Amino acid sequence: MIDYVHKQNAHIMISVWASFGPWTEMYQKMDSLKALLHFETWPPKAGVKPYDPFNPTARDMYWAEMKKNIFDLGMDGWWLDSTEPDHLEIKDKDFDTPTYLGSFRRVHNAFPLMSNKGVYEHQRATTSDKRVFLLTRSSFLGQQRYASHSWSGDVVSTWEVMKKQLAAGLNYSLCGIPYWNTDLGGFFARKYNNNVHNIAYHELHVRWYQWGAFQPIMRSHNSSPVAVEIYQFGKKGDWAYDALEKYTHLRYRLLPYLYSTSWEVTNKAGSIIRPLMMDFPKDKKVLEMDTEYMFGRNFLVRPVTDSLYTWQDDKQNGYQKNTNKTGKTDVYLPAGAQWIDFWTGKSLKGGQTIQREVPIDIMPVYVRAGSILPWGPAVQYSTEKKWDNLTLRIYPGADAEFTLYEDEFDNYNYEKGAYTTIAMKWNDKDRTLTINDRQGNYKGMLKNRKFNIIIVEPGKGCGDGDATTFDQSVSYRGKRVDLKL
Repeated sequence: MIDYVHKQNAHIMISVWASFGPWTEMYQKMDSLKALLHFETWPPKAGVKPYDPFNPTARDMYWAEMKKNIFDLGMDGWWLDSTEPDHLEIKDKDFDTPTYLGSFRRVHNAFPLMSNKGVYEHQRATTSDKRVFLLTRSSFLGQQRYASHSWSGDVVSTWEVMKKQLAAGLNYSLCGIPYWNTDLGGFFARKYNNNVHNIAYHELHVRWYQWGAFQPIMRSHNSSPVAVEIYQFGKKGDWAYDALEKYTHLRYRLLPYLYSTSWEVTNKAGSIIRPLMMDFPKDKKVLEMDTEYMFGRNFLVRPVTDSLYTWQDDKQNGYQKNTNKTGKTDVYLPAGAQWIDFWTGKSLKGGQTIQREVPIDIMPVYVRAGSILPWGPAVQYSTEKKWDNLTLRIYPGADAEFTLYEDEFDNYNYEKGAYTTIAMKWNDKDRTLTINDRQGNYKGMLKNRKFNIIIVEPGKGCGDGDATTFDQSVSYRGKRVDLKL
């Protein structure tokens, strides 16, 4: 199975829980080590108990089984579920349970930190040829150092919950944990009769999915019997299908931006989801704003979190409204910058609230004036095409800087200096773009490439499509290029 997935140009991860049932060999081994926490965890009434991740020997045993039975087969990533851990029928005395570092009461919030730490450090010690990727339900301060990506758990599919997820993600980021996402569309669709064909659910899923294109990791995950493959939402020409397809392609187009931003996060201890106060501290209106955020340093994202085109009756059956009547949503444009509508190229002053029309396929996205956006090729998987013919979208109105980062993608050679950076600068007054000397090198790097430059304005270089004409195109061979535009 793993080989089949790899042949489809995909990676595969597996769910591994931090607990064992009494019928398992691992339970007996952990019990003999006194490395089980003696309270009930999921599934209920089965005698299942969490292991003690604070115990280094227990972490060794945990990894040894994962390596022998799973990793050695070629598994790419780990879905570390129940890393709180699940604690059923909580009793106060449960917190007196001993761990390697004292009572569970004293250390329980750090359970996910230690469990993720164990897997990360052991895989790093095993090989440097494959980057560690951990999807975990819970986090603790400092956990970002262990290649840990957190998702917000099994949330309910409602508009109100979606709004709360946005606030949760911003708070996560403020804790210094840059990689976070939410189950797109929510996990439990009970409010829609668990019916993926409920048209009201289609609207919620589409809006949540649009937001997902601007989360650190874009991933859907839903509870049976609801399955959310794109074909569950109709076919080409149907509004839900078309919107989902549109934002899937957009996400792939943004890969050069995303990869470079991720390098900045690693290199400079930054963040991907940025509450507006981080970039606009002088604008008091944004200090407690939890409806929009910066995605990297360039994108302003305002998810649509209200139903505008569907409704439900008392039995939770969904119905479609007149879609020709376009809904609107409030967008605040922070003071201290000029903003350019990603979809139209229209320039707007900061420090104002606007009403943005939001057809079902449009989520408000604005780009800060003074941005350079590398626009990637249309692909079906991330490494399908080389970045040898990138478009550089320049959003004028202020000076801009951007550093394009590239490496070998799936190993740790970048820690040894095997990567390249290309720093770019836009001088808005002189209308000059400088593409500086390439720094660094790695095996298989692009030595020659083409950059197509376009200055964004209304109807030019905007939206999710390809430009057919450019202001300039230049062959780049790693040496500085100065362009007057």
